[in-house]
Amino acid sequence: MPASTKKTKTSSKRRPKNPWINQFRSPIHNSGLFAAKTIPEGTRVIEYVGEKITKKESYRRAVERLVQSQRSGAAAVFIFELTSRHDIDGSVRWNQARLINHSCNPNCETKVIRGHIWIVALREIEPGEELSYDYGYDIEHYEEHPCLCGQPNCVGYIVRQDQHKKLKRLLKKRRKKAKGKRV
Repeated sequence: MPASTKKTKTSSKRRPKNPWINQFRSPIHNSGLFAAKTIPEGTRVIEYVGEKITKKESYRRAVERLVQSQRSGAAAVFIFELTSRHDIDGSVRWNQARLINHSCNPNCETKVIRGHIWIVALREIEPGEELSYDYGYDIEHYEEHPCLCGQPNCVGYIVRQDQHKKLKRLLKKRRKKAKGKRV
């Protein structure tokens, strides 16, 4: 193979800088992605990329990483549902989208489009604004995922929007029960 062909293949593997984003320290959780310029509503801002794995492997990695993160305090799991049979493990360094934090009042959403996971702007996003989306976690293990988004509607845990009311009722019952035990 001629050297020029090799160079072309090597350089084509490099991802061009994404014009929509910058990476900075985040007040939510360590690092985050921020709008480099105004992002129009509906824009595909960045693709969530990584290793395509089976559901069985996904579950194994998720459990292992959750245990590690509870010991270290580091970010936990970067596994994203792709299809009913496969997930994407986005824990690779070159997946900048893994740095987008959860928010109870997100400005982005995720969409699976023709086998690709995209982070899409829900509304116009101003320059310097941190990108966020609802991680969509189920209420089942809410205590393992505290939320630090700081939004007025934050329920304190990373739980998908349609379960916020249920979580609030659960937390209220727990507080009542704890208060009753102290008396």
